[in-house]
Amino acid sequence: MQLITTKNIDELNWQVAEWMTGYINEVLKEQERFTIVLSGGSTPKKLYRLLASDEFKEKIDWEKLHIFWGDERYVPITDDRNNAKMAFDTLLRHVPVPKLQIHVMRTDIGPEESASEYEKLLEKYFPEAASFELRASSKQSSHDSRPDSHRDTTHDSNHGSQLTARSFDLVLLGLGDNAHTLSLFPGEEIIHEKNRWVKSVFVKEVNMQRITLTAPVVNLSKRIAFLVSGQDKADAVSHVLLNEYTPDLYPAQVIKPKNGDLFWFLDEAAAMRLKK
Repeated sequence: MQLITTKNIDELNWQVAEWMTGYINEVLKEQERFTIVLSGGSTPKKLYRLLASDEFKEKIDWEKLHIFWGDERYVPITDDRNNAKMAFDTLLRHVPVPKLQIHVMRTDIGPEESASEYEKLLEKYFPEAASFELRASSKQSSHDSRPDSHRDTTHDSNHGSQLTARSFDLVLLGLGDNAHTLSLFPGEEIIHEKNRWVKSVFVKEVNMQRITLTAPVVNLSKRIAFLVSGQDKADAVSHVLLNEYTPDLYPAQVIKPKNGDLFWFLDEAAAMRLKK
């Protein structure tokens, strides 16, 4: 894990934009596409506007980007609470990403159908990762009939497949003041999901239906970056990074890349509890 701290949110966004630009260009030297998961919430808004500005717009080959979302509120795409709407308003309407490479989580169909459709899309994008997860799931089922039991593949004969079984090139994540990320909220069963990549979940804490990626697919990513700002997030940051592993209380702790890199970008306010 790498921890990067900046003075304030403006410096945070600039640092992340520079880091993202360098990483995207580095990856595109070796492959023809770059897959990225966008985050919702308040923190990324300024970052997206910065990426769409003249300063950064010309530094990225947008036509090679394939855009996904980490989670979505089950509201129409015209609703201001919709994560995709925010990303279109601040970034995607201002850069030349081909329309067919922008993959929103649909809210014009049933939530379960939407989650299943999105999962099938990801399986087509990342067949090696999907194949690895299927093999690991089948192996676990033969050893333990409990549907939600923990799957440890450390000594699996297929463990080496993780070296190539990757999903996204980059996942951007936020953190709530209750230590949730994606739509993985404290106390929800979905925190412990081991097999499904995308699920529909009714989050009691916010009384809302959502569609979300789960830990299994996110943890197969090459790079995962948390972007966190503000004093109101300081306790959550310290709980996730310093406390014992108790994901029912601090769901963001389940984000642990299997063979990728984890980054935390924090401003000083969000990092203040780490210094004590």
